[in-house]
Amino acid sequence: MVQTGYRLDKNELLDTLRAWNIALRRKVHLIACGGTAMTLLGVKASTKDVDFMVPNIREYNYLIKQLPAMGYAPATGPGWQRKGEIFHFDIFRGNNIHTTGLLKSPLEVGRNKLLAEFSHLYIGILNDYDLISSKLMRGTRVDYKDCVMLATAHKDELDLEKLTTHFHEMVSYDVAEERIRPNINYFLERLRESR
Repeated sequence: MVQTGYRLDKNELLDTLRAWNIALRRKVHLIACGGTAMTLLGVKASTKDVDFMVPNIREYNYLIKQLPAMGYAPATGPGWQRKGEIFHFDIFRGNNIHTTGLLKSPLEVGRNKLLAEFSHLYIGILNDYDLISSKLMRGTRVDYKDCVMLATAHKDELDLEKLTTHFHEMVSYDVAEERIRPNINYFLERLRESR
């Protein structure tokens, strides 16, 4: 993988995924989340993290078994990295992103947007409601900034009332519900200030 400094752009990421496709012998659905989704949507120019969900557990188990043959070794948590590369791939199992569980599978109709499909690799992008809600549940400064950028870029398609309801439903299943619940209000204030 050719890297332009500390961050990875859309073309570099797709080149790497094309190489993965060649190595795979069975179908795997990758759903981009986090900053990776933002980069693939064209909202951010690049990402320093590479985050994918593999919602189908059998596909996840297959991919994890194939990564060492492609030169990857386990890094931290869900991370995989090749020697000499500064980027690592976080591969999340099932409907989870870090510790956040989605309400529905991103493989359901309308829950992801197809970016590319190769012979063995489907690359989708998580829907805006799950993407923003999951980033708000983490609630870092970068997450708020990303959410404002995405909401601004997709302002004609994004229903803020639906987003708020979706976020509150997701938060209701989290152990840190009381701490995280105000994050939606903080995000909406920042969004209003940006307009």
